Amino acid sequence: MLRFSTAGESHGKALVTIVEGLPAGLPVSAEWVDRELARRMLGYGRGARMKIERDRIEWLSGLRAGETLGSPIAMLIHNRDWANWEDVMAYEASQEVGELRRRRVTRPRPGHADLAGMLKYDRIDARDILERASARETTARVAAGALAKRLLDEFGVEVGSHVLSMGGIRAAPADLPIPLNEASDRSEVRVLDPAAEAAIIRRIDAAKKAGDTLGGEVEVVARGVVVGLGSHVSWDRKLDGRLAGMLMSIPAVKGVEIGMGFEAARRPGSEVHDPIEGGPGRGAEDPRGGFRRPTNNAGGLEGGMTTGEPVVVKVAMKPIATLMSPLATVDLELGEPAKAVSERSDITAVPAMGVIAEALVAIALADAMLEKFGGDSLREMRRNYDGYVAALGSRWAALRRATEG
Repeated sequence: MLRFSTAGESHGKALVTIVEGLPAGLPVSAEWVDRELARRMLGYGRGARMKIERDRIEWLSGLRAGETLGSPIAMLIHNRDWANWEDVMAYEASQEVGELRRRRVTRPRPGHADLAGMLKYDRIDARDILERASARETTARVAAGALAKRLLDEFGVEVGSHVLSMGGIRAAPADLPIPLNEASDRSEVRVLDPAAEAAIIRRIDAAKKAGDTLGGEVEVVARGVVVGLGSHVSWDRKLDGRLAGMLMSIPAVKGVEIGMGFEAARRPGSEVHDPIEGGPGRGAEDPRGGFRRPTNNAGGLEGGMTTGEPVVVKVAMKPIATLMSPLATVDLELGEPAKAVSERSDITAVPAMGVIAEALVAIALADAMLEKFGGDSLREMRRNYDGYVAALGSRWAALRRATEG
């Protein structure tokens, strides 16, 4: 079982990621993880925070001589902005009598965790909520996802993403290049359609001028996934549910679709379900078991299990809740109507959300791989995987021999 946890606040001293369950002997480097962190920081429309931070990990445990040990891996990511917030985010109580917390936030922002969190946790300062609810925490998730990607890479799985729409502007459908990220990362907004890219950039500029924010949709694609990950036997083992839960945990994400998604509800079954081609005895070393689908409307998942086709998920992100032209709220200190507080923020973070979504898809798939193939070491996991794939192709020949005999 692959598990991860994170700790840290947006303007605290650092973020920490702990990852448990990776097998021993997996080669990995800080450069591999840092590359994913750098991708998360890019994208037209990001705020001033991205000019301050230079996200890099520091290994704390679980690695020696460039290989995992099988023990928990801990990574530290320093917040460079801490130098500007050390007095505000001080860990110890002030020694001055009656000293109040600096930069208190008493005007909760509509669309953020501020008000619900203040009421739930009995706080008088929304900063006690917003610092942890901030999307800055996803930096630590991307670090965990980078390790999951590294494991998947050993088994030929590529996880990438691209932006489908932003601010209501949709990119034209296109055949997805291989590798996907090499192409999408060349765009400032991670779209594969140059005309849509230019229109989206103009829309971002207009939103910035208006003090507004924009949402959008991304598509994550995982190629090379073996058939049979997940299970139909219990609700909590269904991989589509696990993927959806992971992705819905990303701040500001409001919708997840797998494959055709909601469009499948609008069409007859003959236009939805993917025909099956191939058959027994084909593709002895094929992770799809010798079968293929000419279409992939199911997004690589049927009955809670992978089909061997690419896993395809779409993720919808609402506009960021912090507006430079704030919405109406209530000042909880004065008990009067007010304008919401304006914290430093992005105009849009949809391109970055794609990188975060990749990380969480990778974690869910790597967890399902470990569930299926186990192994305390990478070599043991590889033996189990190779044996399973070989059996997919040979089982039909053995069945025919038994039937003929």
